[in-house]
Amino acid sequence: MSETSPATVQRSDAHATFVASDELPPLTHFIDGAFVPGTGDATTTLVDPSTETPIADVPRGSSDDVDRAVAAANAALAGWRRTTPKHRAELLLRIADRIDEAHDRLERLESLNAGKPHEVAVDDVASASDVFRFSAGAARSFAEVGSSQYVEGHTSIILREPVGVVGAIVSWNYPLLMAAWKIAPILAAGNTLVIKPSEQTPLSLLALCELVADILPAGVANLVLGLGREVGARLSSHPDIALVALTGSVGSGRTVAAAASETVKRVHLELGGKAPLVILADADLELAAQTIRTAGFWNSGQECGSGTRVLVHESVADRFTDLLVEQVGALAIGEPWAGDGIEIGPLFSKAHYERVLAFIERATSDGAVAAVGGGALEGPGYFVAPTVLTNVAPGSYASQEEAFGPIVTVETFATLDEAVTRANEVEYGLAASVWTSDASAALELPHLLDFGTVWVNTHLVIANEVPWGGFKGSGYGRDLSSYALDDYSRTKHVQFNHSSVAGLGGGN
Repeated sequence: MSETSPATVQRSDAHATFVASDELPPLTHFIDGAFVPGTGDATTTLVDPSTETPIADVPRGSSDDVDRAVAAANAALAGWRRTTPKHRAELLLRIADRIDEAHDRLERLESLNAGKPHEVAVDDVASASDVFRFSAGAARSFAEVGSSQYVEGHTSIILREPVGVVGAIVSWNYPLLMAAWKIAPILAAGNTLVIKPSEQTPLSLLALCELVADILPAGVANLVLGLGREVGARLSSHPDIALVALTGSVGSGRTVAAAASETVKRVHLELGGKAPLVILADADLELAAQTIRTAGFWNSGQECGSGTRVLVHESVADRFTDLLVEQVGALAIGEPWAGDGIEIGPLFSKAHYERVLAFIERATSDGAVAAVGGGALEGPGYFVAPTVLTNVAPGSYASQEEAFGPIVTVETFATLDEAVTRANEVEYGLAASVWTSDASAALELPHLLDFGTVWVNTHLVIANEVPWGGFKGSGYGRDLSSYALDDYSRTKHVQFNHSSVAGLGGGN
């Protein structure tokens, strides 16, 4: 097996000037078109995960704050839902322009608050802008089947309507991008919304509210800061919210769905993943290893579609593992301001850092071996060495559970049937990939894998034109593409009786 040097964190004193104090957004709720104080005194301290130093305090919202935001969204709904798709599209394009204009500030806020390397923050902000641009176009082409006579003497039309006020709860790993995935199609379909960012990483989304405050009518988009057990729970159970959309963990999804059931509201869940990469003996092993360097460790592995679980044919396992260890051992680790070449930043919080280290400890106690990495890195910040775990037993904790950190596990298989069975055995069903040079296997295997996205000879390539979402424990509903607008709208059948409507065959 290849030898790798011990991982070290690249650091820089540029931290002090990375984000000036006047570049921080207003640090409070955004309700009815304005930043407003909370109703309580509780706060959450935001912490820079690279240095473990405090950034700022933000209010911890309450049910009363949610109620104010929902009331504002309800008041704005009547006017917003009657706007034309063309009008909504024009506003969404203006939002995209604002994001592009402010990209540098948004990127640095993402890096400061969530520990993102420069290349990840740049991609997040550009992708967020493009979501708004795509949704603007989708709003104008979003229609149902034309009218027709399905019953003699009667004409039916199908209307596509907004569902109403949407409650959105988004995750800490992509503070701006996951918010854009929700906000853009929700608004494009004619809904209003109340969104709750992670209490620990709200800065970029607060900045977005600041940027668009003069674009959207007051009350159309509202933000309430706070904890899931308070703000998220109220959004999920609020009687005036028609649909609640969550990006989060499986546990959070269960909690939201249970709360939403009290008012029989619709639920949209994008939850966790444990994406297998099924590598056949005839695969391009070098390409697979190079791809996993990015697809397994992008955003420090804090990515639900990350390629974290390698299932490789036993005949090429040793060769592939050597290639993978070589790639992972060369990853550049550091503070976001230490240079554009940084590939791995810190984990976003101390609690998550401790969870990821506990995952490694449990895996190794179960017999797994860290071929590279395997622990925390020295110095301040929540840095974990990029890790490849080999000798991972089928059915073990490490093979089944989501680490959500810079960890890739390697298992072997002997037959194709075994590979498919093992790939499907996890509770998640978000994403997977197949690696082969055989055209027949490339066409057949995606049909056998129980995942919402299956890539062939690539991994973690996402486009706004195609849907993203999972099966099983990974939830239901689709982000991105026109399918997202489907999720945030409803159909209504209207039927006209010709004999009783003037101009259609009845009356004068």
